[in-house]
Amino acid sequence: MMYRSGWGFKDAGQARILAIDISREGFEWALANSCPSHPDASMTQDEWQRMKENTPVRIQWDPERDLLLQPQAHRAIQIGLSKQAVELYVREWIQHIEDVTSLAHNIHALLNTDQIDNARQILPQETPYESGTYHP
Repeated sequence: MMYRSGWGFKDAGQARILAIDISREGFEWALANSCPSHPDASMTQDEWQRMKENTPVRIQWDPERDLLLQPQAHRAIQIGLSKQAVELYVREWIQHIEDVTSLAHNIHALLNTDQIDNARQILPQETPYESGTYHP
């Protein structure tokens, strides 16, 4: 996701990159209280609109990209919070906040000098999410 902010160089409003750890309970609450950002083929526009009005979280699946911004076979979840979900996020879910701007700048510098393997080595470790209750 660091590339979406231009590695912290895109604009003044995206100059800092934070890694925010939230509780698993909060994450699962968000998923359980979500609806897709766009109606899927199984629902009418009215059904989707009612669902959207009654859920504080939006889910969208975006193409995942590698360090060279090439599309990957899998997609990345994008979660938007509103209403009650924002309050819960701020007051209960956040466990740890770390400024990773310098890491993003380092990765960007390595990519700019074609040191892709070195950039990969310093990426934060990702692990697959094992679903407890949410089934996309």
